[in-house]
Amino acid sequence: MNPRLDALHPYPFEKLRALLASASSQPDGLAPINLSIGEPKHAAPERVAQAIRDSLGGLSVYPSTKGDPALRRAISEWLARRYSIPAPDADTQVLPALGSREALFAFTQTVIDPSAGSVVICPNPFYQIYEGATLLAGATPYFVNADPVRNFAPDWSQVPDEVWKKTRLVFVCSPGNPAGNVMSLDEWKTLFELSDRHGFVIASDECYSEIYLDEGDPPLGGLQAARRLGRDDYRNLVAFSSLSKRSNVPGLRSGFVAGDAALIGRFLLYRTYHGSAMSPLVSAASVAAWTDEEHVKENRRQYREKFDAVVPILQKVLDVSRPQASFYLWAATPGADTAFVRDLYGRTGVTVLPGSFLAREAHGANPGHGRIRIALVAPLADCVQAAERIAHFVHTSV
Repeated sequence: MNPRLDALHPYPFEKLRALLASASSQPDGLAPINLSIGEPKHAAPERVAQAIRDSLGGLSVYPSTKGDPALRRAISEWLARRYSIPAPDADTQVLPALGSREALFAFTQTVIDPSAGSVVICPNPFYQIYEGATLLAGATPYFVNADPVRNFAPDWSQVPDEVWKKTRLVFVCSPGNPAGNVMSLDEWKTLFELSDRHGFVIASDECYSEIYLDEGDPPLGGLQAARRLGRDDYRNLVAFSSLSKRSNVPGLRSGFVAGDAALIGRFLLYRTYHGSAMSPLVSAASVAAWTDEEHVKENRRQYREKFDAVVPILQKVLDVSRPQASFYLWAATPGADTAFVRDLYGRTGVTVLPGSFLAREAHGANPGHGRIRIALVAPLADCVQAAERIAHFVHTSV
């Protein structure tokens, strides 16, 4: 067996199941409400389902690893519209992927030389795929703690120079999971300068880019930042995105990578052997999704409605504020986050995720301690009911 498997940590939801198993029995007649996992529950667009029905003949065709040219063009044109940049070359700078999770993992295996003592820098808290991909690639993760003073952004200046010298890959997540913070152009400028100095690759995870609360102020993307800073070749930068959150199709497993053509070329070589070609059915459905914005605007409207209803209820009892983007609330708890989550579930049937399960102890602290992540993915009425139960729980517990 691969000995690196032994280095992997339990996934946050495995830890959550174990934690909730120790909770007291819930009151009779209280319907459970699960706000722990970021699984979209809004309806998938009908045009996506219709595209699948219209493409059933694709079941008898071997797909290309490089992807359907029509899909690569659709993604390239979407990037141009969304970020006001020249359309990336659909042949060399765009590659469809089976969701951003698969791509983030596989890309790490492509970039890392396991014999070089490589370091991979991750934000902390973080999406656990970053850490697992790093460990299985034979590299060492280095965590940069979220800074509440910086709206939970990592402070790159805190990374020692000797760590930068060994760094081969940096994961960024903007909008962030779990705090919904968005990287500014100045932050991108700093990271690009560090990349130029030390030669590392930047993997920009942007799967929440289309869930934002101000319709007139969409989040800045990595490719967009690069163009604004004159980095027209996207040197050492690859952006990852997905339809899961944008179009409410997590089961479709469809996303893309885009950026530096040299990196995309090597990644394509890896994927030729990796076995990750996209089905023609999924490809047709993806074209239908990327070429329509009306369902995405409606998706954002529904999330805004939830934030408008839920945040005022929770702010009466918890330190919490609306994020810049994403569908999460990153709330402080009056006491240990794990005890709060366990007792909340036992007394109210509401499930949220302990912040400490999303982070690692680093530099003397776990930056998720004392916080919970609340995913506003359930229907509006359920989200409001959950917020009211949380408020009552805090009132009667403190």
